[in-house]
Amino acid sequence: MCSIRSCPELDKPHAVCIPHPTQGHINPMLKLAKILNHKGFHITFVNTEYNHRRLLKSRGPDSLKGLSSFRFETIPDGLPPCDADSTQDIPSLCESTTKTCLVPFKELLVKLNHTSSSNVPPVSCIVSDGCMSFTLAATQDLDIPNVFFWTPSACGLLCYMHYRNLSEKGYFPLKDASDMTNDYLETTLDWIPGVKGIRLRDFPTFIRTTNPDDIVFNFLIQETDRSKSASAIVINSFDPLEKEVLESLQKLLPPIYTIGPLHFLVKHIEDKNLECLGSNLWKEDPKCLEWLDSKKPNSVVYVNFGCITVMTQNQLIEFAWGLANSQMEFLWIIRPDIVSGKQAILPSEFVEKTKERGRLTSWCPQEQVLSHAAIGGFLTHSGWNSTLESIGSGVPMICWPFFAEQQTNCWFKCTQWGIGMEIDNNVKRNEVESLVIELMVGEKGKEMKKKALEWKKLAEEAAQKSIGSSYVNIDKLISEILLKH
Repeated sequence: MCSIRSCPELDKPHAVCIPHPTQGHINPMLKLAKILNHKGFHITFVNTEYNHRRLLKSRGPDSLKGLSSFRFETIPDGLPPCDADSTQDIPSLCESTTKTCLVPFKELLVKLNHTSSSNVPPVSCIVSDGCMSFTLAATQDLDIPNVFFWTPSACGLLCYMHYRNLSEKGYFPLKDASDMTNDYLETTLDWIPGVKGIRLRDFPTFIRTTNPDDIVFNFLIQETDRSKSASAIVINSFDPLEKEVLESLQKLLPPIYTIGPLHFLVKHIEDKNLECLGSNLWKEDPKCLEWLDSKKPNSVVYVNFGCITVMTQNQLIEFAWGLANSQMEFLWIIRPDIVSGKQAILPSEFVEKTKERGRLTSWCPQEQVLSHAAIGGFLTHSGWNSTLESIGSGVPMICWPFFAEQQTNCWFKCTQWGIGMEIDNNVKRNEVESLVIELMVGEKGKEMKKKALEWKKLAEEAAQKSIGSSYVNIDKLISEILLKH
């Protein structure tokens, strides 16, 4: 039997990869798809029509051409047409993908399986986002493996797996809106192996409602329940980082393969065409890297709250003056839609005061920024991709979690991994100032930096070619699951 790589195109296994249609899910799915393609798979990558338009706008109309074995297809997301250049409403997306995407996805699979004359092999497996579980119904008809890629942290996924238990034990929904502001969310839970001592406030935020019919909470119960029927579960993490959490998850789910950090593993690919395939839905500013080149090592605070976080104009101003008053140099990514319902406007006095030591831009190549020698700390929303990229660069963090499992990631960084400090949701410039100073030049900041470098080393070992645990796990995933048909 020939190796996968040397097979003629029509004899290759064909993986259809379908991410949840948000930036933080698309990025890691594209990395996994590239790795599978490099290892000999024909890839069909499925975006929604809305995000596909944004991708072409961001990266240029010819950015997805030039690969015979890596194709892009689209399906509608079921939402009303929209010309905006921003992340769609998450509850609406969850509801719509569940109700409307199965039929067009099935139609796409039929189309792919009837285009063998155009050098496309039959579909042999699906790699589906864990939040796109409708794909199970399509693969059961075809009797092919369907691997669920859960793109959050393992600790975030474990909390989602216990949403049903929270409901059954009466922790959800909140009895009264006042539970958001009294000490109720400080309640400690000691009955979940892997996250003992976690508080309700550290759980993914969809529990914070008095509505028992909350769309996203119930959506996640559905998706985690269906995950038990997947062929396998893939998580973008590495074993030493989330050891106890993974042991707890393994008792609840099909075989789990840790394959992270994916941004390390993808570096083993030596294919310029694949390297050029990007997934950022906003246009990047490469000049910020030139600006960093002029800065001293570990001297710059990188500030980025991700692709979904929104804040009030007042919170934006408090962050701004906190950064200004810290006297530290900073690179701050401010998306056009970061202020809820209006354009983000910074005080002209702030811009004038910080023009010599601050740089503002709307988006950037984050992996390159975080790995730049000038970056000494990261003020982050604590999304999982940002967290892993920061760990992979040995950069300690100040955490301002916004929603979903960002709160869980924050709790682990601050209490378990020793690489983070949390900032209060009610942002005050004095706290921003003191935490930024502590992060960059304080004793706790130095301790966190040392710990971050230790985790970086373990991450590098996990991704080491041929022998690292995550590298080996991808080969196991291919041989044990994806090629079983």
